[in-house]
Amino acid sequence: MQYRKDRNGNKISLLGYGCMRFTRKGVGIDQQRAEREVMEAVRSGVNYFDTAYIYPGSESALGEILSRNHCREKVKIATKLPHYLMKSRAGAERLFRQQLSRLKTDYVDYYLLHMLTDVNTWEKLKSIGIEDWIEEKLKSGQIRNIGFSYHGSTAMFKQVVDAYPWDFCQIQYNYMDETSQAGREGLRYANEKGLPVIIMEPLRGGKLVDLLPKSAKEIIAEDGEGKTAAELAFRWLYDQPEITCVLSGMNSLDMVKENVRIASESEPGCLTEAEKALIDRIKTEIKRTTKVGCTGCAYCMPCPAGVDIPGTFRCYNAIYAEGKKAGRHDYLFTALRKKQSGASQCIGCGRCETHCPQGIEIRKELKNASAELEGALYKVVKFGVKTFRLFG
Repeated sequence: MQYRKDRNGNKISLLGYGCMRFTRKGVGIDQQRAEREVMEAVRSGVNYFDTAYIYPGSESALGEILSRNHCREKVKIATKLPHYLMKSRAGAERLFRQQLSRLKTDYVDYYLLHMLTDVNTWEKLKSIGIEDWIEEKLKSGQIRNIGFSYHGSTAMFKQVVDAYPWDFCQIQYNYMDETSQAGREGLRYANEKGLPVIIMEPLRGGKLVDLLPKSAKEIIAEDGEGKTAAELAFRWLYDQPEITCVLSGMNSLDMVKENVRIASESEPGCLTEAEKALIDRIKTEIKRTTKVGCTGCAYCMPCPAGVDIPGTFRCYNAIYAEGKKAGRHDYLFTALRKKQSGASQCIGCGRCETHCPQGIEIRKELKNASAELEGALYKVVKFGVKTFRLFG
């Protein structure tokens, strides 16, 4: 495993474990499988584990795994304060204590303000005493490093960086987000300020691997070097010395082993000119076929009207990436669910848009998706299912 250092000289594994996508079983986390995968990562040298208060079951699962295997001191835990769920310093304290309990620990190595996307939000938090609360936690050692996770523009990212003496930051960054979000410019700005930068969404929620357009997959398959889509995406990131750690939402042993291998073999300057050219070709195909830039993070959920927003956009994009038959076939299953979740159920409340890290005009795009996905066959099936449940 390759390691890079934080501003205090502590080693952080180049590959970090993103715990939002722990292996699931039904509606909950598959604790046994998640434990096997986490411990394989620990044995392989991964020492940075990222979770958050709002990731369902994630903090508790991680805490249980580390406690049962007596390896808390071998790893660095990163979790996040959901400032949007609190209105006071007392609220922050309550949430933090709950997180410590879930994680079965008395300190957090890397603590982030979750989705701090503008300076105004930081100023509001300061007005309720969050700055003093942070300083108190840093002094006591309950928080070892304070940072923030970010979704937004490059210009605003720079303002947030300058608003407080942060210890680190976390940004969405991949070869499709080079000039959006914080982007390469923001990455370099943070690095110049001495901030370690943690990368989330390196594969854009699978968009740069399994959900690539068919044409992009063919380009990769025809390349003589034999690199996988995931390896290309990770190497593009590892090539950049300004990056400290890249998170991956690993949920299989094979994925853990493969990602560890890639991280162990990659250093700054590892990306070849041929690989750069290949990635440029892939980017062209992605831009040509993507309708909605949804990463599947599900921050927009749950929808009050029951719409499966990430699922809808996945199928909508599939129409253009894989063909109409593929996207519409997958979407048809929304009509068969016990609780139907089609795009046409949207009531236009806009709640989802206030939580979307990508700034997607969700209501508008759901209307577009409905027009493309909910054709005659879908309507017949939906009507049939409703009638059967009513009289069956």
